Amino acid sequence: MQVILLERVAKLGQMGDVVDVKSGYARNFLLPQGKALTASSANVANFEAQKAQLEARNLETKKEAEALGAKLDGQQFIVIRSASDSGALYGSVTPRDAAEVATEEGFSVDRKQVSLINPIKDLGLHDLSVKLHPEVTVTIVMNVARSVEEAELQASGKSIQELEAEAEAEAEFEISELFEDIGAAASDDEDLAEAVSSDDDDTSDDEDA
Repeated sequence: MQVILLERVAKLGQMGDVVDVKSGYARNFLLPQGKALTASSANVANFEAQKAQLEARNLETKKEAEALGAKLDGQQFIVIRSASDSGALYGSVTPRDAAEVATEEGFSVDRKQVSLINPIKDLGLHDLSVKLHPEVTVTIVMNVARSVEEAELQASGKSIQELEAEAEAEAEFEISELFEDIGAAASDDEDLAEAVSSDDDDTSDDEDA
């Protein structure tokens, strides 16, 4: 099926290109989303008549997207989720979650603009792609953690594995100190008992004398 593109479509073509696509792709995606028109003689003629206007509109929306992208690119957003000790999420983080948290932070992002580079099923920092315009795509970071404090540590460059290792080391250190304190207390008790026993022996010797 031939269509004329009304905007740039990745891996397909630029605005104004007439391309061959599968009928299902055209009817289910390109046509309903206003990205293309069937390449009939009438539609091609209409496009040519409106080309300057469409290009001007595209340039304006591209500039707006670039302005937003300059602020949004590289931004990190915190998402709090429950997870196991190993860092596996009880669920996942979706494009809708990413769009909502970005919007809450003052950026106008729709879930349809967000693409997961990899499924988010673990705690940590995850990159997501946001298409603000057919020619403007930026990357944002989801900082997925069990608490804000944990998110801050992850943002500083520590992985969940490193955090768990530090927690275990701290726990072992506290246990070690506890045993040392108990050992010191026991030693003090023994010294006290020896001192008392010595005093008793001295008193006994004085009485015998």
